[in-house]
Amino acid sequence: MSINGKRYWITPARYENSGLFLWLSDFYFVPLPAKSEKANRMNRQLTILALAALAALAGCKEKKQTEDIIAPRMEVVKPSGPIRMQPYNDTRSVQWLGKEYKVEVSRTPSDSLPKVKDETGQQFVDNRITLVVRRADGSVAIQKSFTKATFESYVDAAYRKGGILEGFVFDAVDGQQLEFAASICLPQTDEYIPLEVKIDNFGNVKIERDSQMDTNGSSDDNDGDDDEGV
Repeated sequence: MSINGKRYWITPARYENSGLFLWLSDFYFVPLPAKSEKANRMNRQLTILALAALAALAGCKEKKQTEDIIAPRMEVVKPSGPIRMQPYNDTRSVQWLGKEYKVEVSRTPSDSLPKVKDETGQQFVDNRITLVVRRADGSVAIQKSFTKATFESYVDAAYRKGGILEGFVFDAVDGQQLEFAASICLPQTDEYIPLEVKIDNFGNVKIERDSQMDTNGSSDDNDGDDDEGV
């Protein structure tokens, strides 16, 4: 303890034992030697160094935490069930060979056709195109069915494996021929191969790649007489 600025040890002089209690009766006060100014200065310096070391450690820890980069967890998207396009129907009246005809085009997803997969394993249902050309009385003049297999010799290997028959629409009348635009696409992308399909009055079909691309050939390229056919 400290008295008048001086430090003392408290030393018991005599004890009294009364039953279970120990009583302290007298004390001697023994003065302690005062610390030197040099020792105080050393203590202050050690305290300052200890605080500086703690501050440096805290700064290094904060910097390390700031530089740590936590990469987001990549979740693998599981393929859903087979995806199919909406059915499509289009009917147009056209003047052809001096008479009126109706051109009917329908697109139907077909589960009987082989399904294709993209790079994630997602499956897609391919389409079947049905073309019917009717006379004015409703009778059928021409009827054709198209699938991707119809155009396999006109498309690249990637489209034969992973493409589907996407579109088939009437384009124009060119003399004895009805012209249609078709396309084989990679599902859910902007990549496709445009094709030209021509059908004459005998029902013969001629297929070419779009004029902006290389022409690979044609099929059933037969000529007919003007006064025969449909």
